[in-house]
Amino acid sequence: MSGVVNTRSSIKKTLELEGSEIARLSEYLDAEQIDGLVDIIMNRKGNILLTGCGTSAMAAKKTMHTLNVIGVPAFFLNPADATNGSLGAVTQHDVVIIISKGGTTRELLAFAPNLQEKGCTIVTVTEKTTSPLARIADLMVNVHVDHEADTFNMLATTSTLGVIATFDAVAIAIMEQSHFSKGQFLENHPSGDVGDRLKEEKE
Repeated sequence: MSGVVNTRSSIKKTLELEGSEIARLSEYLDAEQIDGLVDIIMNRKGNILLTGCGTSAMAAKKTMHTLNVIGVPAFFLNPADATNGSLGAVTQHDVVIIISKGGTTRELLAFAPNLQEKGCTIVTVTEKTTSPLARIADLMVNVHVDHEADTFNMLATTSTLGVIATFDAVAIAIMEQSHFSKGQFLENHPSGDVGDRLKEEKE
């Protein structure tokens, strides 16, 4: 029984910690940085390409999907593929969003100079404002949490949720500013529970 109690206590503690860190985002996120990110996405001339490694890659893929749902063409740029030909998909009109907690990920730094040569807009989302990936960015967005959820304060948990939550907020701001309609939502998301609900409302 004690094992069950300890497990429940651990889960409760983790969820409370993550919830409090997400709640803090609205207090410390730089408004100018977020406004700049919204403007860059909304005024893009090309596509949005998101990249990252490890857990940051998962945050990038989730953001990619969210942007696609609201009508913003977004794609995931695999770091391993990027240096082996996929950089050919990047043009000067595109926006490349690099997600890296520490801003020193070798796989991302490997093709950062190539992105600069292409003349695309580079956005880096990171905790480390003076990191190499932050310094090469046209816009740096600082997303920082005080504590990860694990006892070592090392496992990318709360920090990943912070990045996802930030982009969720950005996506909703874009929906509001672009007057994204339920009709457009249905065109992009015709299946699943969301699609069914939208169809019912339309009928």
